[in-house]
Amino acid sequence: MQGDEFSNFQKISSALREDCVFWLGTGDWVHSEVPQGNGLFYRAPNSPSENQDLEFTGPLANYDSLKPWLTDKCVPLVREITFENAEELTEEGLPFLILFRSVGDKLSEKIFQDSVANELADMKTSINCLMADGKKFAHPLHHLGKSEKDLPLIAIDSFRHMYLFSGFDKLNEKGHLRQFILDLHSGKLHREFHNGPDPTAPPAQHGGPEKVAVPMETQPPPSIFKKLKPSDSRYTVLKDEL
Repeated sequence: MQGDEFSNFQKISSALREDCVFWLGTGDWVHSEVPQGNGLFYRAPNSPSENQDLEFTGPLANYDSLKPWLTDKCVPLVREITFENAEELTEEGLPFLILFRSVGDKLSEKIFQDSVANELADMKTSINCLMADGKKFAHPLHHLGKSEKDLPLIAIDSFRHMYLFSGFDKLNEKGHLRQFILDLHSGKLHREFHNGPDPTAPPAQHGGPEKVAVPMETQPPPSIFKKLKPSDSRYTVLKDEL
């Protein structure tokens, strides 16, 4: 087999092999199974019926439309980050939103996953939502000034700096997690780490806007996971660095 359609199938199935099982069928029997459309379907795991299959209606030769469609279906909103897949996750190029928790803390996992699903589903292409074993990933916690006793906690690693979420209990406040991500992309998190909170005082009635003294803050903790990002030369990362 050859052509753009087959080439795209090979590349995408290789990239998403950890998230989906891909099957390629050829021959007359395939046409009897999928008589309409272009023949590409997604079937959710444990789907009770073929009637719930989702069909890709775009051109198979268009990689730029096929890859996002399959990624959206195959890649869950929240994934587990490990020493084994961390390098691969950094290659996706998206900042990390990480829940550091004790393994087995199902309640914290559920609260985090529900918050991500309710508030960040439309941000899948701008943030990577992950869960990490706080004991194994003690090094990033140390850079945040935290330890295993402070779990669960949430932080962003932007591959430049690390930013700590204001408190796990804040997930109960609708919109708080979403605003955290918006503040990252707007540059507010970085700006406030350098200059303190943005001034919120209203303009003075006389003499123009009121000047607010803002104390300088310390530099935010440096990114830990940026060590895993590809460079111009070959790179290797040791587990004890994380």
